[in-house]
Amino acid sequence: MNYQLLTRRVVVASAMALMAVTTLPAVTLSAGAALGTPPTQGDGTLSSIGKGEGSLNLIAWEGYAQPQWVKPFTQQTGCQVNVKYAGSSSEMVSLMNHGGGHQYDLVSASGDADLRLIYGGDVRPVNMKLVPATKNFHPFLQAPSFNTINGVHYGVSYEFGPNVLLYSKTAYPKAPTSWSVIYNKANKGKVTIPNNPIQIADAALYLSKTTPSLGITDPYELTQTQFNAAVALLKAEHPLIKKYWDLASQEISLFQNGTTTVGAAWPYQTNTLVAAGAKVADTIPSEGATGWADSWLLATNAPHPNCAYKWMNYVSTPLVQAQEALYFGETPANTQACAFMNKLQKGGCAAYHANAPESYFATIKFWKTPLPTCDNGQNNCVNFTQWQQAWTQIVG
Repeated sequence: MNYQLLTRRVVVASAMALMAVTTLPAVTLSAGAALGTPPTQGDGTLSSIGKGEGSLNLIAWEGYAQPQWVKPFTQQTGCQVNVKYAGSSSEMVSLMNHGGGHQYDLVSASGDADLRLIYGGDVRPVNMKLVPATKNFHPFLQAPSFNTINGVHYGVSYEFGPNVLLYSKTAYPKAPTSWSVIYNKANKGKVTIPNNPIQIADAALYLSKTTPSLGITDPYELTQTQFNAAVALLKAEHPLIKKYWDLASQEISLFQNGTTTVGAAWPYQTNTLVAAGAKVADTIPSEGATGWADSWLLATNAPHPNCAYKWMNYVSTPLVQAQEALYFGETPANTQACAFMNKLQKGGCAAYHANAPESYFATIKFWKTPLPTCDNGQNNCVNFTQWQQAWTQIVG
């Protein structure tokens, strides 16, 4: 496993914060945009997959187009894969905004970028009947709100993962049942969390359960009052933080050294630490957790649509999903990938929660772009730019 590949989840959010003003399409930030009709919703889709055009141009996370599954794809379809690797969600949005809709065919966007691409008119609807493997996807990924609008699919779900509570088994012989441990003053200097503005959603999720009077129903759709409460909680947490981590390796070192005993993490950190003999474990507390999920989105003016559909078909199959999950350290959307993961790596399925019950996944609130228009139609939600500004104040 390459640490550089695993850093991108934080790079996604931090870079998105730095680039928010210049890369967010105006349409996604205007009042009513989130509930309006996306510009391409009426665009037609392919009724069948024809002969490949011989080429496929991707915008993808590094590690999403490895030779071990790209070469067989090219041999099977004749579609030569060309990849532009991006280091953040905002870079992906920017590439698609600046001609990407004509130059690129697909983008492997995370949930925090999907709405920007959809409402920016950069991607078009997908005919899911032409990607039959999606019938074997986890139910919550067959039509998620971050890539499906008004019943119209704009992307094929891919890999995902939760943001879990990592803890020292020495400090906590019994698993903590609440995120309250990272806000507890008794843990001053022993806490670590990601350095990104999406962490505001984690605080909001916690408050939705512990302070129901705030009326928080979606941690990414916050009124000013709800937002202020989440920010206040994170500011109060600041003295407890040993480090806001930017890299997975940083958090791993903190736990290996015994510097920290509890924090927000990905399953990757847990698995790496356990493999190294550290006495740690992770859990999703009673309040639930946030998480990230990627999708392959089809460019509005994709020059090679047939190869694009062939790719979406191919990477949705169990074997390829298993290969990707193990290479990158995440969970596949296809439920049939579990058996292949175990064949490729002993215990691989359980290591990345691929065999977890649906109730486990139901506790995860997947990333999506904070927009000023709430899903209830009111234009009183705090937009992403304010999230970025508040995060800067929180970390100091």
